[in-house]
Amino acid sequence: MDAQKLFEMMKKVQEAKGYFFIKDKERTFELLEALIQNKENYGYMGCPCRLLAGNRDHDRDIICPCVYSVPDIEEYGSCYCNLYVSKKWNEDKIPHPYVPERRSPEKYDL
Repeated sequence: MDAQKLFEMMKKVQEAKGYFFIKDKERTFELLEALIQNKENYGYMGCPCRLLAGNRDHDRDIICPCVYSVPDIEEYGSCYCNLYVSKKWNEDKIPHPYVPERRSPEKYDL
């Protein structure tokens, strides 16, 4: 799958839920390419901004869209890697603060 096909597929699904790709298309496609690379390397589209263990069960919480994206977008207007944002975030109607990591540090200890 190429990034454009992934973009079209994910956009349709996520926008119906009220989540939008960041308006910076270059950044969006960089992140989508990283998701595709993770799929090729690990067999699943793990978050491009986190270290993957290479074990699907262990990384289940960070398969895109990760389980942290909904609370991140609700609280900060953006997910951790800024792939998904709220409409207000994209329209610059809310601040763009740093989104802190919600994933437990223990998840990085293998």
